[in-house]
Amino acid sequence: MTLTELRYIVALAQEQHFGRAAGKCFVSQPTLSVGVKKLEEELGMALFERSRNSVRVTPMGEKVVKQAQKVLEEVAGVKQIAKSGRDQLSTPLRVGAIYTIGPYLFPHLVPRLAQVASGMPLYIEENFTAVLRKKLRMGELDAIIVALPFNEPDVLTMPLYDEPFRILLPGGHRWVKEVAIDPAELINEELLLLGEGHCFRDQVLEACPLLAQKDSGGEESGGIEATSLETVRHMVASGMGISVLPQSALVDGHYAPEVLTSRPFTSPAPSRTVALAWRTSFPRPKAIDALSDALRLCSMAKPK
Repeated sequence: MTLTELRYIVALAQEQHFGRAAGKCFVSQPTLSVGVKKLEEELGMALFERSRNSVRVTPMGEKVVKQAQKVLEEVAGVKQIAKSGRDQLSTPLRVGAIYTIGPYLFPHLVPRLAQVASGMPLYIEENFTAVLRKKLRMGELDAIIVALPFNEPDVLTMPLYDEPFRILLPGGHRWVKEVAIDPAELINEELLLLGEGHCFRDQVLEACPLLAQKDSGGEESGGIEATSLETVRHMVASGMGISVLPQSALVDGHYAPEVLTSRPFTSPAPSRTVALAWRTSFPRPKAIDALSDALRLCSMAKPK
């Protein structure tokens, strides 16, 4: 039994005429007749009633033809999958980003990727680094955008841009008059931080070793933790303290100019490197190229 023979009996059942069925299959009538007869002999039953002027499908032949149609449809589906695989920019790309990057990068990335690869749908997700790492390994995400360092076996990383940290201040704070702030000075302020699990929290603590010692339990920190940078921003605007944000998260139109302001750190200012990560085995390198090109086109992305 071959796919060709299945095509013959489906065509013959539809046309009910050997000549027309042969033309539909682009073969000669004798070739089609031999193929149908061969399949009938293999199955041990007549699939068609033949007369001088007509061809009719037998009751059992109808069941066989129906199953043959299903087989041919499945084969067509396999070919479509293979075609999609060859066209690496036609199937969805699943991209994740950490919480402190996604909200500020995705609104720029989506339209940029549409310019670079207009036919490639994009699925996006925000999560913690640990969750994104697991989903990347399990194949639930195709690529993730994280802050370095990010080390994982069989995963490639591509640095995209460096992003400095800035101090977010409420209007009227005494540091508004300063040009730049020494990281060590954060120890004397009510610093609003993200909660445990956010890599950005760890990076802020790393920028100020004294603050890290305080946070580790050397003394009561009295600090207030939040679940997102947007919550932190609102808390600073309410006068509850100050915070440290990545530069991309500073843009905000919810407040009047005098409500919030920011200042840089003294040199060397703390920063983070944002990078793209994907599995070495990912079979669509052109999709990764399109994604990295779109990321570099984003207004906030400054090539290293």
